[in-house]
Amino acid sequence: MSDLKMHTANLVAKNIEKLTALFPNCITETRNEQGEIIKGVDFDLLRQELSDVLVEGEQERYTLNWVGKKESILAANAPIAKTLRPCREESVNFDTTENLFIEGDNLDALKLLQENYLGKVKMIYIDPPYNTGNDFIYNDDFAENTEEFLILSNQIDEEGNRLIANTESNGRFHSDWLSMMYSRLRLARNLLRDDGVIFISIDDNEQANLKKVCDEIFGEGNFVTSIIWQKKYRPKNDAANFSEEHDFIICVAKTKKHSKKAHGWERNLLPRTEDQTQGYKNPDNDPRGSWSSSGLMIEGTTPNCIYPIIGPTGNKFFPSSGKRWSVNKETFEKLQADNRIWYGINGDAAPRVKRYLSEVQDGIVPSTIFLFSDVGHTGEGKKNLMSLFDEEVFSYPKPIRLIKKLLQIGTKKEDLILDFFAGSGTTAHAVMELNSEDSGQRKFICVQLPEKTDETSEAFKSGYSTIAEITKERIRRAGSQILQNLDENKSLDVGFRVLKIDSSNMKDIYYQPEQYDKTMLDQMVSHIKENRTAEDLLFQVMLDWGIELSLPIERKTIDGSEVYFVAGNTLVACFDKFTMNVVDEIAKVKPLRVVSTELAIMHDQDKTNIKERFKQLSPDTEVKFL
Repeated sequence: MSDLKMHTANLVAKNIEKLTALFPNCITETRNEQGEIIKGVDFDLLRQELSDVLVEGEQERYTLNWVGKKESILAANAPIAKTLRPCREESVNFDTTENLFIEGDNLDALKLLQENYLGKVKMIYIDPPYNTGNDFIYNDDFAENTEEFLILSNQIDEEGNRLIANTESNGRFHSDWLSMMYSRLRLARNLLRDDGVIFISIDDNEQANLKKVCDEIFGEGNFVTSIIWQKKYRPKNDAANFSEEHDFIICVAKTKKHSKKAHGWERNLLPRTEDQTQGYKNPDNDPRGSWSSSGLMIEGTTPNCIYPIIGPTGNKFFPSSGKRWSVNKETFEKLQADNRIWYGINGDAAPRVKRYLSEVQDGIVPSTIFLFSDVGHTGEGKKNLMSLFDEEVFSYPKPIRLIKKLLQIGTKKEDLILDFFAGSGTTAHAVMELNSEDSGQRKFICVQLPEKTDETSEAFKSGYSTIAEITKERIRRAGSQILQNLDENKSLDVGFRVLKIDSSNMKDIYYQPEQYDKTMLDQMVSHIKENRTAEDLLFQVMLDWGIELSLPIERKTIDGSEVYFVAGNTLVACFDKFTMNVVDEIAKVKPLRVVSTELAIMHDQDKTNIKERFKQLSPDTEVKFL
C-alpha cells in the first residue's frame, strides 16, 4: 500500500519540471494560496524568454531575494524573554575562566550577547550546515507581532530544538537556509569589532548565495577573499563527474582596511616554516646574515637600464635582446659597493641581487589556497577527535591546524573569538592549543544547540545524548591534554563557563489590577520564579547591565549572607539577607553597581535606607532591586 500514490498526477508539478529543464532561470520559490512555500515560475522572466522584444514588468534591480527574507529580518530584530543560567557542575574553573560555552539556540544566544559583547569580538569562525539536502537547519519561528514572538520564544518542540531536515524535495530548499543564515549573520556583525573578521566554511551548494548574503550584510567592499581548503588527500576515482576535494572559507571584514592609515581589519603575516627559510643562506659569510638572490635581468628596453656589467673575474654581462637590468647604472654601482650583488660562488656567474632575511617581512603573506599538507584534511580532523575519544562521536570535524591558521591570520594574542556553530568544539580546542604554543591569552565563546544524537550512533551508545554534551566533553579533555604537555612555568586558561539558555527568571504577569484576588496576591510575594538560584539572578543582572559574562566571580560570606563580587567592584550582588552590616562592608570596595532583591530586605523602607547609606559611603554606586 505504501507504494500507491492514492491520488491523481499533479500536472502543475509535472509542467514545472518540464519548464525547469528548458528555462532553469525562471524557476523560483513562492507561496501558494495556503501560504506554503513551493517551487514556482517567474512568469515575467518566462515571458521575456519567449519574446524577441523587451517585455515590461517589475523594475529590475541587483538584489538577492527569497521567500522569507523579511521574516528573517523580523526574527533578527524581535526581542526574546530569555536568559542565561549558569551551570557550575558542567563547567571547568567556573569562577576564574574567561571562556564561555553557551548551550542553546544560536539565534537566541546572539541576541543575548548583543549588549554584553557589542563590538568586542575580533574573529568569528563558523561551520554552518552546508545545505546538502541531508543535514539539518534551524526552523525559525516567525510571528506577526512582538507579543506573539515573546510567547513563541519560550516554546520548544518535544525534541528540545527547532531543527528540520532540509531535503532537496523541500519547496523552500534555498529559502530556509538563507533565512537561517541571514538573521544570524546580521546579529553576528554587531558583535564584531570594527577591525574584526568572520570566516565561514561552506561548499558549492550555497557558496554563491552566502557570498551575496555577506555582501548585503557587511557591504560588498568588505569582502576579503574566498579561501580554498583542500579537504581530501586522495581523489575519488568513482566520482560521477569530478572528484570534489575542496571546501571554501569565505573571509569578510567588519571594515576592510583600504590603506595603511585607514582603520579596519588587517591580516597578520604567517610565521615562516623551516622549508621557507631554507632558501636563505650565507655562502660568503656576509655579516648581515642569511640571504637569497634574484636575477637582475627583466623584460623591457629602457635605455638607461641597458649597460655592460663587468664581473669579478672579468666576465662581461649584457642584457639579452628585449630585456634590461632592473636598476640603472648608478643604483647598480651603489648595490655593488654595498656587497649586495652576487656573481656565484666562483665569481663568474650572471649578477644577482641579494635579499636579506632580516630585511624582508617578518612572515609570509597568506595564500588563498590551503593545502592539506599545511592545515590538515577531514581525516586529520577525525584523528584529532579520536585522540580524545575512543570512538567516533562526531562526523566530519575540522582539523585543528585549519582553525589555528585562521586564528594566526585573524587575531592577536589577547583577542576574543566566537563560534556559534561549535559542533565538536574544534575552535575552542584550537584556541587553547595556539595559546599554549605562543603564550597567547585568546578567549573563546562557543555556542551549540543540544541537538539530539542519533540513537544508533556511537556517540549515543557512549552516553552522549546531545551534540552539546560532545562539545563540552571535547573541550574538557582537550584542555586536560594540553596542560599535560605544557611547561610547568606557564599558565593557561583551559576552563570554560557553561551557560544555558532558558526562559526569563522573572514570572510572566499579564493580569490587569482588577483581575487579582487575595489568593493570587499571596502567591505573588515575589516575581522571581521559585526554581531560580542566586547565580541565575546574578547572570540575569549581568546580561541586563551589559557586563561581560566571562568576568571573574568571587563569593564571600558577610554577616552570614553570601555576596558575589564580579571583577572586583564592577558588580556586587547579594540575594541573601541584605543588612546594614552587609551594606557597610560592600561600600568599602566602592562598587560601580550593587543589586539585591526585595525579598532580601525586611521592610519596604529598608530599600530607601540602603540607597541613602550608599550615597553616604559610596556615592557613585548604582543600586537596584529585583
